[in-house]
Amino acid sequence: MNMTAWISSVGKILIIVVVAYAVIVFLAWRFQEKLAFPGARRTLPSPATAGLSEGQRVTVVTTDQIELHGWYLPPDPEPATGEKAPGLLWFYGNMETVGALGPIIRDLRPPGTGLLILDYRGYGQSEGTPTEEGLYRDAEAAWSYLTGREEIDSSSIAVYGRSLGSAVALHLAARRPVRSVVLDSPFSNAREMAAHHYRFLPQFVLRLSLDNLANAERLEAPLLIFHGSADRIVPFAMGQAVAAAGRAREFIMLEGAGHNDTYYVGGSAYRAAMHNFLTTTLLEGNRE
Repeated sequence: MNMTAWISSVGKILIIVVVAYAVIVFLAWRFQEKLAFPGARRTLPSPATAGLSEGQRVTVVTTDQIELHGWYLPPDPEPATGEKAPGLLWFYGNMETVGALGPIIRDLRPPGTGLLILDYRGYGQSEGTPTEEGLYRDAEAAWSYLTGREEIDSSSIAVYGRSLGSAVALHLAARRPVRSVVLDSPFSNAREMAAHHYRFLPQFVLRLSLDNLANAERLEAPLLIFHGSADRIVPFAMGQAVAAAGRAREFIMLEGAGHNDTYYVGGSAYRAAMHNFLTTTLLEGNRE
């Protein structure tokens, strides 16, 4: 092959590579919500299937008229006559659903607290298509429902968020008077997550924010964070950064835990730390 033909072949290969890369960049820009929010679908069972016989299946409508489905677990034990109970909003991680989390919710549910967990739009049996703004609307709808219940003290609401749910929980907590925040495996923001997992893509492609660092800085409520030391999806350092930004009262490293086994690795110690933190912070709120 002479030099001219070789240059021509190389040029054609470069053109193909550039076009292929451009297509990948376009697809990443166009469909990033589908990558970030895959929307796990699953039929919503009765809470009784998870041993929560007193629980109720509920439907909550968002401000943009999306029906969300989930569970409401009333306080157990019930508050004394004339008193109200604290509440907990639970925001789960990607690829989780309410039904799939039944055993976890049963084990980690704080005593004497009303708990609401809804499937995000596009997840479980909930309507709609997930978007960042949509998830925040879902959180606001959950807040309105729980604070509107007669037996719940609307001034004593805590939020729990795991992984993707950490962004939903922190966004809400930075804008509503929550009493305390518990996070499991929180990431810093969408930009740093994209740089970690998709280093070959230019930053301008990203339209999502999911800025946990900014929302943590606005946080006024006490913060507890769990993070696995062996987390390969959300680096441990990101959890530390969120803790620093939110001036976390407690940061618990789960030695050897990855991203999806924190509940199990933490075990009874996880449960005790979560319950102690919520009980203490909610009581602090009631004394004010």
